[in-house]
Amino acid sequence: MTINENNIVGQMVVANYKTADVFKNHGIDFCCGGNITISEAAEKYKAEPKALLADLEAVTAQKDMESELLKKLTPDALIDHIIEQHHSFVRENIESIPPYLEKLADVHGANHPELIKVHELFMGAATALSQHLEQEEQILFPFIKEMVKAQQKGETLKKGQFGSVENPISTMHSDHDAEGERFRTLSELTNGYQLPPDGCNTYRVGLAKLEAFEKDLHRHIHLENNILFPQAIELEKKLVI
Repeated sequence: MTINENNIVGQMVVANYKTADVFKNHGIDFCCGGNITISEAAEKYKAEPKALLADLEAVTAQKDMESELLKKLTPDALIDHIIEQHHSFVRENIESIPPYLEKLADVHGANHPELIKVHELFMGAATALSQHLEQEEQILFPFIKEMVKAQQKGETLKKGQFGSVENPISTMHSDHDAEGERFRTLSELTNGYQLPPDGCNTYRVGLAKLEAFEKDLHRHIHLENNILFPQAIELEKKLVI
């Protein structure tokens, strides 16, 4: 891929996920706000265009084989990957992380009142994401799989109960945007998940788990926003009557 300021951020991450770290380092949202050009992203997030382009060129000098494999997955196979890798990760961690955050708020809340807000925000994320995953798995994902089967059989398909597939996708996009904003706030409150001088081992583990959760969430959202959802919209145009 020739890199220039007109490349779309999300498409660059689809082509090579190594670029995600570059965008993150420059403060650019590549998963929720990835449907803009590099030039637009640099202006929006106050990044230096020449430095951004140079960093992108450096990381794309070599292919990212995982990105190459993910791009080749059919939509139904990508759904299975998302559920197995990312939905399971979310479900496990919305159970395992809260005890750490609750303890941190209790023990360190006097000196670090932001931890009370951190705990509150994550509990909000846990509730919202639980509902979000259920909606995807019960409504959107099954319909996408139906479209894949219809395509394989050379058949057409009636619209889903929700009308166009773009309707639930729009809802999922809104949810993704909300979580992206929530975790930007969490990162700011914790100074980028940095351990303060008076932090204990529980503090260290709690922040590390939060950071890992955000990192996985970014990849999770990227796979849906930038790969799966566009594929589903194109499939519907071809198959649904």
